[in-house]
Formats: sequence, structure tokens, C-alpha cells
Amino acid sequence: MAPFGELIHSYSRAQAIEDGVLVDLSALSREAGFNMPLAVTSGVWAIIAPEPMPSCQDWRGRAWDLLTILNLAIRRAAPGADRVDFAPLFVLKTGRPPEPVPMWAHCGPGDDGAAPVITIMLPGED
Repeated sequence: MAPFGELIHSYSRAQAIEDGVLVDLSALSREAGFNMPLAVTSGVWAIIAPEPMPSCQDWRGRAWDLLTILNLAIRRAAPGADRVDFAPLFVLKTGRPPEPVPMWAHCGPGDDGAAPVITIMLPGED
């Protein structure tokens, strides 16, 4: 039995992706050099793929920028760190300069409890 008693309900990463709470960017992240599944919260997705999209941009380019900055943050992080904070620049409104958007990424076990996954979130999300 679990130390806190019987499990009443659990919500898996796969369910969160199916429900749209998380958006799976694993295919694109593999192109960017990540070797584990990667997802973003719906809040981060709203920044990557806003409606309407600022002119001369697309979600893939914005996602690629996000992954590049995350990769740099991971390289600067302490060895063994499971969390990194970073702030990629995004044009949030057409005609405005890019603004830093604070985010954080967590690396931890996925649904199987063993294989690592990365989740990118906004401050206050978990």
C-alpha cells in the first residue's frame, strides 16, 4: 500500500496530451537535439502559436527558438539539475519588439516512472 493510502485518481502525461493540457513537441525537439520526449503546457503553446500569429512568423520557428534557448539553459545548468529557468524572446504583438517570456523546464520520470521526459512551463504552472 502507498505511504499515503490508496490512490484515488491519477492523471497521466498521455492523458494531459490527449486533453490538450500539454502539447507534444517530441518530433520537433528531436530535430533540435533532444533525446527524450518533450511537451509544453497549453500556456506555453499559446505563446508559441498565438491567434493571430504575429506577421512573418510561424509556430515552428517560434518553437525552434524556444528549444534553442532551452538547450543553452540546460548546458549552463548545474550537473544533475532537474529544473532550468530561462526566458526566450518572443514578439507578442505585431509591430512591437521581442520581449523576454520567463519559463521553466523540468526533467523527470514519465508515465512509466523510469524514462525521462521534459516539460516546459510558465511560472506558476506545475
